[in-house]
Amino acid sequence: MSDSGTPVLETPFTRLVGVRHPLVQTGMGWVAGPRLVSATANAGALGILASATMTVEQLKGAVREVKSRTDAPFGVNLRADAGDARERVRIIIDEGVKVASFALAPSKELIAELKDAGVVVIPSIGAKRHAEKVAAWGADAVIVQGGEGGGHTGDVATTVLLPQVVDAVDIPVVAAGGFHDGRGLVAALAYGAAGVAMGTRFLLTSDSTVPDAVKAKYLEASVKDVTVTTAVDGLPHRMLRSELVQTLERSGRARALAQAVVRAASFKKISGLSWPQMVRDGLAMKHGKSLSWSQVLLAANTPMLLKASMVDGRTDLGVMASGQVAGLIEDLPSCAELVARVMAEAEAALGELHALHTLPTPG
Repeated sequence: MSDSGTPVLETPFTRLVGVRHPLVQTGMGWVAGPRLVSATANAGALGILASATMTVEQLKGAVREVKSRTDAPFGVNLRADAGDARERVRIIIDEGVKVASFALAPSKELIAELKDAGVVVIPSIGAKRHAEKVAAWGADAVIVQGGEGGGHTGDVATTVLLPQVVDAVDIPVVAAGGFHDGRGLVAALAYGAAGVAMGTRFLLTSDSTVPDAVKAKYLEASVKDVTVTTAVDGLPHRMLRSELVQTLERSGRARALAQAVVRAASFKKISGLSWPQMVRDGLAMKHGKSLSWSQVLLAANTPMLLKASMVDGRTDLGVMASGQVAGLIEDLPSCAELVARVMAEAEAALGELHALHTLPTPG
């Protein structure tokens, strides 16, 4: 038990990062800001700050705000392919951030630079070969997201992908995609994971700054209301069904391009990016896919589609990235309440398994 009475499970991940509980709050754009990250960290889990939707100066300010709210370890999520990735890495190093998390595999040189500065490097991956690559390059751990996870996702279920990766690498593996409670944590540990990462579950807390109207949409959703579409940016993207998604799926290419240009102009104004930079970022997201120009522009300004919902509360005009577990979530606890509940559920599940294991043999 911890000082707060919350059960503690020590794993290779908790020892690596220095947190009390093997739980991670993922770096969700427009969602994982200083308030959510610090609340998660104070609850004993690893909060990860989303930096892709911030300028470099905003990131510096956000990191310092988290540090003013907590003394516990936390992380920053980066896009390894961003043009200013090294500036962001420098902030992480200079500000003493414990963990650098990556949505795409960082280069071997970037991993080495961070590790030399004492930063723990944890890329997110969606395939066994990617895990093997970053492990060989020196990554300290990996987050493995199965197809149940929200946002850009693959088509292999966590229960199939996770054991593959656990068997392939000898670094701690954190499971993501489909987790929201203590039973899931115990299941992941049984597969060989060292913890679980949750996005939608932390989004749906009272510490999340997502507008109440948007949270209500998530709470109303059934499992069938969570869909995967390529209409937003040409890549498989798991999200709640919405008017925008339906419009994009019905739109012809010309109409989609016109909508993409309008939204791209809005994002350009907020982000300060030039048109060439936005196109470059959109092309970088293709990952070898054949995308239309509307999809390239949408890929570059997907952050604006997320902002419309996650910041402005426009459930009709925005993207609401979501894991399938949204259909199972019914409340908005604080991060402290959520972490305590998950750990208590895990302890109870482990106790039940132990009782089953030690039943006397008949006869």
